[in-house]
Amino acid sequence: MMIRIHSFTNKLSSMFSGDTLTKKAILTAIASVLDYVARWLVTFAINPLLVTSLGDFGYGVWQVLSRLIGYINPAGGRPTQALKWTIASQQTSTDYDEKRRQVGSAVTVWFMFLPLISILGAVLVWFVPNWLDAPLEYYPSVRWATSVLVANLIFTNLVELPQSVLRGENLAYKRMGLTTVLALLGGVLMALALFLHTGIVGVAVANLVSTAITGILFFKLARSYVEWFGIAKPMFSAVRKFLGLSWWFLAWNLVLQLLKAGDMVVLGVFDSAESVTRYSLTKYVPEIIIGMVAIVVFSITPGLGGIIGSGDLKRADRVRNEIMTLTWFIVTVFGSTMLLWNHSFVQLWVGEEYYAGTIANSLMILMVSQFVIIRNDANILDLTLDLRLKVLMGFLSAALSAGLSLILIRILSDGIIGMTIGFICGQLVLSVGYPVLVGRYLGVSLSSQLRGIFRPVLVTVTYVGLILALGKSLVVGSWFSLVLAGSLTVILLSLIAFYVGLTGDQRKSLFGRIQKVYKTK
Repeated sequence: MMIRIHSFTNKLSSMFSGDTLTKKAILTAIASVLDYVARWLVTFAINPLLVTSLGDFGYGVWQVLSRLIGYINPAGGRPTQALKWTIASQQTSTDYDEKRRQVGSAVTVWFMFLPLISILGAVLVWFVPNWLDAPLEYYPSVRWATSVLVANLIFTNLVELPQSVLRGENLAYKRMGLTTVLALLGGVLMALALFLHTGIVGVAVANLVSTAITGILFFKLARSYVEWFGIAKPMFSAVRKFLGLSWWFLAWNLVLQLLKAGDMVVLGVFDSAESVTRYSLTKYVPEIIIGMVAIVVFSITPGLGGIIGSGDLKRADRVRNEIMTLTWFIVTVFGSTMLLWNHSFVQLWVGEEYYAGTIANSLMILMVSQFVIIRNDANILDLTLDLRLKVLMGFLSAALSAGLSLILIRILSDGIIGMTIGFICGQLVLSVGYPVLVGRYLGVSLSSQLRGIFRPVLVTVTYVGLILALGKSLVVGSWFSLVLAGSLTVILLSLIAFYVGLTGDQRKSLFGRIQKVYKTK
């Protein structure tokens, strides 16, 4: 299997010969999209099985558990994030001993945080049934499932170190095909657990087994493609510096989890597990498709680290503008398509009763789109290795999001609508704050950043207005009709967005970036 995957990777890589940053970024983006599509297919097939097998309450519990585990993830020290961005900033360095010491520092930090994450995991295992108001007969299964998920989290923080090295060296595309197969394997294991009627405990065990297999294969992959890969004993001063960086990445990951997964936790604790089920199923496709932008940008940002590390800030600003342009284009086209056809999708997929409504659907798409754009600049700020202001702004935004959501859930009759409005308002802090921080670093004022957004915003608002006016009357009754209508919508909106929403310079810039992929080094 490993040989076949390597063969596929090498054949695809030969299509993009050369070692330029653009070509590496494109390959990495392609690999990320393949992985993302594979995970989408898996969850698309598994979610109806989960709802049927676990029931509305059990499925809602599983969703909340997955988010709560994410909350204690920062307690692992986030050595993988610190390692990735540190290696990314040292891409041009040939001091391989120093890089191996960085890996050693990451392993040391993992051991240092192991007691903390274990204690927090134990607290979560004991109290989570009470927090979810689970019936007494659910207590053992909920606690066992939580225990397995905590073990999986601890193990993940260690086995992801080889992946972090590949990403930091801008070689993440070398895993092309491998992670796609692993995603499909994980889905098969989850389906087997459901077939054997093992409940949420079996689903959690399936995740743990998948993580173990992934760790083994990525270790072999890093050994094959990173000539210096290994572990060296770090110096105390290096560990102290790495630990300080890890603390900030720990804090940022906590913020990220609060913003990314806080919606379902707030909804589950202060509304109901059943509302989480409706919310997660309605949000599923918008989050998957629009979230693809974040995956692609996240995968190519380490390549930007080489540009920033060389001090070429003007070039870095141009690349950022291209990323933002591409982000707007995909978010606008696919977000508008989901706004128009998501009702039909949910109805065909799991049933009309699981659709949260037009207003809730619109707010979900807006919230996800806003978060994706925020993460673009958040990833760029990671490359500076100066996270203090970024993290402090993030905590402020998370606190406002949660606080406003709690108030609006109580005030409004629909808890889903109240929660989404709360998070949208709370995230405005970052929608303004992060561009200011990035602009300060790259030497670009906020006014110059805002100067070019009027035209794209006008197109987006026009799309949304027309779709909301038409959306209620457009419902299809078959998968074939949905795929056909959705495809035609994407094509039409793409053409309009490209030629009306983008300026001539922006279109020229994107075309130029694509042409570079096919040029020889």
